[in-house]
Amino acid sequence: MSNGKIFGKQGFFAKLGKRNLLIIGAVLLVGLAVYLNYIWFYDPMSSIGYGDNNMQDQYGDGQNSPTGGTVAESYFTSAQLSREKARDEALEVLQTVVASEDALQETKDTALADISRIALDMEQEANIETLVMAKGFENCVAVKSGDQISIIVESDGLLPSQVAQIKEIVFEETGIKPAGVKIIEKVTEA
Repeated sequence: MSNGKIFGKQGFFAKLGKRNLLIIGAVLLVGLAVYLNYIWFYDPMSSIGYGDNNMQDQYGDGQNSPTGGTVAESYFTSAQLSREKARDEALEVLQTVVASEDALQETKDTALADISRIALDMEQEANIETLVMAKGFENCVAVKSGDQISIIVESDGLLPSQVAQIKEIVFEETGIKPAGVKIIEKVTEA
């Protein structure tokens, strides 16, 4: 196949469109960053546990885990890794659909829209986590699903003003109204 048929006015990349190529490129870069982060920083034999329910408290009340972090840090790390793994699997399936020659164009368009939505969700979750931790919380995990979002924060008791701050951050970043926000408190053990 000549370069003209690939890149020309009627080639594959021309049919795909610049906007879609940029979206696919951005999603691939995000996926690569998540994958590299997973490879470099995830140790399956560490405090998270291997083959167990990663959310359970394996080291007692407030004790340090074998990696030097607290149990709460292990919980939040595990929750973030679980979220990233689920997203990576979904993106992989969607990218397979987009790359399939047998898929209908409508199906490919839907898959591209889903990829874009997932990328936006990932960005919004990261922004929310950063902003919530900037308000003084040690750990935070945000999980967005459509027009609902769950925010898990480490706290020794949430004040009404803190709940309001979290809901305001979520609304500013996502447009999700307070009724769609579920705040889950992971209590800090003393």
